[in-house]
Amino acid sequence: MLERLGLAALHRLDPETGHGLALLALRARLVPLPGPFTTPRQRVRLAGLDLPNPVGLAAGFDKNAVALAALTRAGFGFIETGAATPRPQPGNPRPRLFRLAEDRAVINRFGFNNEGAEVIAARLARRPAEGIIGLNLGANKDSTDRAGDFAQVLRRCGAHVDFATVNVSSPNTEKLRDLQGPAALRALLAGVMEARAGLPRPIPVFLKIAPDLSSDELAALAEVALASGLDGIIATNTTLSRDGLASPHAGQAGGLSGKPLFEKSTRVLAQLSELTGGRLPLIGVGGIDSAEAAYAKILAGASAVQLYSALVYQGFALVGEIARGLDALLARDGHASLVDAVGTGRSAWL
Repeated sequence: MLERLGLAALHRLDPETGHGLALLALRARLVPLPGPFTTPRQRVRLAGLDLPNPVGLAAGFDKNAVALAALTRAGFGFIETGAATPRPQPGNPRPRLFRLAEDRAVINRFGFNNEGAEVIAARLARRPAEGIIGLNLGANKDSTDRAGDFAQVLRRCGAHVDFATVNVSSPNTEKLRDLQGPAALRALLAGVMEARAGLPRPIPVFLKIAPDLSSDELAALAEVALASGLDGIIATNTTLSRDGLASPHAGQAGGLSGKPLFEKSTRVLAQLSELTGGRLPLIGVGGIDSAEAAYAKILAGASAVQLYSALVYQGFALVGEIARGLDALLARDGHASLVDAVGTGRSAWL
């Protein structure tokens, strides 16, 4: 009840102001934080990471790693902070975040606003020992070597995180998505893997992709991913599509996330699952707002999931609800472990 009242109050404010206050409320312990729900059935080993449950927090909620201590107690199996760029940057002008309540969706055009790798690395160095924490890597808008930016952030911050994600799929930095092309992606990932080799300990590196790729583009990307030494793919980031929206904010520029993204992102996930044939673990993101939606991603090929936009409407209580509901769904269908369910319903999405 307290969280529902808090959400109602935040929704009376400008969305970006409300988001900032939500981070403050977390840090001030004003949000109930029960810790992660876990059972043997839903524990999963993902790219060498032992997750207590498969429900993760997507990048973008805590861009500057200011609330990690609270977030590790919020019920997530893993957390992704960032995106971080080598140099601080303010991002795009406000307003740049819009709630589409009628569609249970969000549009953002932040443009990688963050305090930069140096500040974020210092915070990550003081991170809680417990919990699985990763960093989303980004590139500066005015960089002359965007591919090199990803490796630079990894070199600076990689010693303090458990995994890193190469984000070439944000629609809010001009031409960033061009780096998803085979030649550009191959060169970018080679630089990132070289940077990883220089870390005190190797960490998994994931690639986050857009949902707006054609079948041919997706096939080419999967081929590069398999050859590059990547440890997994996160599918997907936000979409530029605006199909079927009812909100008056539907025409705003930026990336759309939330419920309308669910079907599109799950189809991409299933295609990737088929293309990679189980050789790379996949993390399903996009429109997850219930245990049933998370389970659908797992059946389509995901070994874990991430959410963010649904928290805007349902609060942090949703994290535990999804984890408990997933456990019940796995038990209902006779799965002794989550791994047994991965990809078993993929054909429904192809």
